[in-house]
Amino acid sequence: MASTVRSWLDPARVTDAITDPVQRRGYTWELLIVFSATLGLSGLRSLISLLNSLLQTTPLNKQSVALNVKQANIDLLDLLAQLAGILQLLAWGALGAYLLWRAGIGPRLVGLDRTRPGRDLLAGCGLAALIGIPGLGFYFLTRAIGINLNVVPSALSDTWWRVPVLILSAFGNAWAEESLVVGYLITRLRRFGWGENTSLVTAAVLRGSYHLYQGFGGFLGNIVLGLVFGRVWQRFNRLWALVIAHTILDVFSFVGYALLKGVIPGL
Repeated sequence: MASTVRSWLDPARVTDAITDPVQRRGYTWELLIVFSATLGLSGLRSLISLLNSLLQTTPLNKQSVALNVKQANIDLLDLLAQLAGILQLLAWGALGAYLLWRAGIGPRLVGLDRTRPGRDLLAGCGLAALIGIPGLGFYFLTRAIGINLNVVPSALSDTWWRVPVLILSAFGNAWAEESLVVGYLITRLRRFGWGENTSLVTAAVLRGSYHLYQGFGGFLGNIVLGLVFGRVWQRFNRLWALVIAHTILDVFSFVGYALLKGVIPGL
């Protein structure tokens, strides 16, 4: 039992470090470019958004922020804009997977192969259940104590395409985040000789940073989620399980809110 706990809290270092200064410099620039164009930039924008919210006279828990918002007044153009946003998320995740593949780290080595769909699905469902209920309770707690905004998961109009788009958006977010922040980033940090715990915490803080627009609760809650997801990947190396779990969580949040708003008081 003690050895099992120790292996979860302090896993063995993956010896994949590079020493060549040219290679290290190349990977450093690659990381800076990738994240300054994707989720790192989202983190900066989220920080600016939080600072703007803090400077308002209205308390944080009296302010609202919407996640899936209308992009155009004409329904067809709105649909196309939503699909374009989803395409961007898919491209972000594909960029991380592609860069790993170019470095000789194929899908199988990060758990993106299709050899265990059943196990990945079960693991994803279990992870979603583990995170989902406590996460919802944490959100309401942080709103109650005034450190989080009211998060509106969907502000889309009631159109025929709303639910399919929200499901695609959930998958897009899951694919982009887990591919970049877990599979790509932690693998790259190993190349710098970073330990598993240091890499894990770095990835989790990055995940929290681009949720700062939600308030301090969104920041802290996503750090915890990042620590759990990252450690599960470090232990079992199945990235699809994380993508599935994240998709399930977002589908329940996005679609559940869209369908139950006005039915359940307080939503």
